Amino acid sequence: MSVIGWVNGLMDTLGAPGAGVAIALENLFPPIPSEAILPLAGFAASTGRMSLVAVLLWTTAGSVIGALALYGVGALLGRDRTVALAARLPLVKVSDVERTEAWFLRHGTKAVFFGRMIPVFRSLVSVPAGVERMPLPVFLTLTTLGSALWNTAFVLAGHALGANWTQVTDLVSAYSKIVLASAAVAVVVFVVVRLRRRPASATGGTPSGTPAGSAPPPAPPARAAR
Repeated sequence: MSVIGWVNGLMDTLGAPGAGVAIALENLFPPIPSEAILPLAGFAASTGRMSLVAVLLWTTAGSVIGALALYGVGALLGRDRTVALAARLPLVKVSDVERTEAWFLRHGTKAVFFGRMIPVFRSLVSVPAGVERMPLPVFLTLTTLGSALWNTAFVLAGHALGANWTQVTDLVSAYSKIVLASAAVAVVVFVVVRLRRRPASATGGTPSGTPAGSAPPPAPPARAAR
């Protein structure tokens, strides 16, 4: 069954809460696209299958519940486990985690709010918020406001377009592809730069100026104390 058919089935069975369940799962499993769920829910409201206000309330509640679950994952993981995990990953340094932590402490509120409007990142941003134990009232407020703006825009677009609601999905899918492509390029650049900066000992090379297979020159004799 396609995602559209599955969401339609949820809304047929549960009404507006079905759209909320779909959005909560979208937070936990980013490949489920909110840009398809929200306009479809708006279209369903335009046909009278459910109340538009109920759709807006339930989809925002679903976003908050999904984000809260990922916040809990980050809180359970904690900083010490995050650092220990990073230390085991190839090409990742503990200093990378520390820099990310410092950045999040400075810009975390903006990241949580505006991150709700960026595909994939809108789900992932909840994890560092939990790791850093962002105050829960602050996290919930920013998540609710950011999610409400994102959800309302797409639900209303689907409601206005009616049977042509897929135009919204097509437009945002292009936006999502640009975001994902940019992220992929950033990862490739990070890997290339990190590989080029690895010391010779880490790559199995020999120190500069010493021919392979030869012993290093002997140290000069120590001078006798006067």
